[in-house]
Amino acid sequence: MKYLPLKTFFAAVSIAFLPWFAWQAEANSRIKDIADFEGVRENMLVGYGLVVGLNGTGDNLSSISFTQETVVSMLERLGVNSRDGKLKTKNIAAVAVTASLPPFSRQGSRIDVSVSALGDAKSLMGGTLMVTPLVGADGEVYAVAQGQLAVGGFVAEGDNQVVTRGVPTSAKIANGAIIEREIPFSINNLENIKISLRNPDFTTAKRMANAINSFLGTVYAAPLDNATVNLQIPPQYRNKIVDLLTGIEQLRIQPDQPAKVIIDEQSGIIVIGDNVKINKVAVAQGNLSIYITETPMVSQPLPFAEVGETIVTNMTNIDVVEAGTKKVDVLDTGITLKELVDGLNSLGVGPRDIISILQAIKASGALQADIEVM
Repeated sequence: MKYLPLKTFFAAVSIAFLPWFAWQAEANSRIKDIADFEGVRENMLVGYGLVVGLNGTGDNLSSISFTQETVVSMLERLGVNSRDGKLKTKNIAAVAVTASLPPFSRQGSRIDVSVSALGDAKSLMGGTLMVTPLVGADGEVYAVAQGQLAVGGFVAEGDNQVVTRGVPTSAKIANGAIIEREIPFSINNLENIKISLRNPDFTTAKRMANAINSFLGTVYAAPLDNATVNLQIPPQYRNKIVDLLTGIEQLRIQPDQPAKVIIDEQSGIIVIGDNVKINKVAVAQGNLSIYITETPMVSQPLPFAEVGETIVTNMTNIDVVEAGTKKVDVLDTGITLKELVDGLNSLGVGPRDIISILQAIKASGALQADIEVM
C-alpha cells in the first residue's frame, strides 16, 4: 500500500472541502428568520371597552352616543339605573382593545394589549380599562383584558396654545389580558409540515429543500411552489417534531431576490436591489428653475399737492436659471448596483430626479429590473 505524505494529504482534504466552505460563507440567513412553519402563527383578538378615571379628557357623552349607551349598560349590569338621568361626565372614554394571541398559548397565561380611543377623548392618561372580553375571528372569547393604562404621549392645553407630544389617545397594558381559551393544535400529530417563505422565490425554496435534505441525509423536503416547501416527517422524528424543527430552523441558506427597484414618490425614498442591471444607455439631466420676485414700490403725491393719494405697486422680476451639470453621462452595459448609484450621483441629481431617471431608463428598456412605486 502506498501512503501519501502528510502534507499532501491535508492539501487534498482542504481542496475537497473548498465547496463546502464556500457554501457556508454564502449561507448567511437562518431558515427561522426567512420562513414560517405551518400552524405556528399568531391570532388577532379585538374587543370594545370603557376606560374610566380620566381627568376630564374623556368623551363628550352628549355628542358620542355609543359611549353613553355603553356606560348606561355597564351601570345596569352593576345594579345602577341611570337611564332616567342625563350623564355629563367627561372622565370616561370608549376604546378599542387589540391583542395578538401567540401560538401554543395556554389558559391562564397573560398577553399585552393595546388600547385606542374611539370617540373624541383628548387623552387616556391616568385611565383604567374595565373588564373587556377579547374575541377572535370566529366570535369566541379567548382572553379578558383589564388594568391601568400606560400612555406614551401627553397633551397640555391653555387658553391660546395646545402642546401635544406623541399620541395621548393610544396606550398599552403590559400583561393586561388573561387567556381564557386555548386554540386546539397538536404539532406532534402532523405527518407533514409546510414551510412558508416570507419572501416567495423559486430559487430560495429550492435551496431550503436542499439544505433540509442534506441535514436529514435523504429526500424528505420538496418545494411545492415559490412560497412553500413540503416536509414529510421522518420516522425517527415521529412524536418528536419539536426536535426536528429545532434543527431545521438553525440551518443557514442564501436567500435569492429578484431585481427590483422600490420607489416611494411621496417621501423620495429609493431602494435598489443588488441584482439590478442596466444596458448601455446615455443619460442627461437638467433642471429649469424660474424665480419670480415681487418688490413693493410706494408712490406718493408731490408735497403740498391738492389732489393725490399714496399708492403701493409691485415691481416684478423674473429670472430663468437652468441648473444641473449640463452634461450627458454614458452608463455601460451590466453595471453593478454601486456603479449605477455612482453614475447617477455623478450627474449631481437628488432622489426625486433619480426617480424620474430610473423610470425613463425603464421605459427605454435598458433597466433589467421591475420598478414598484409605493
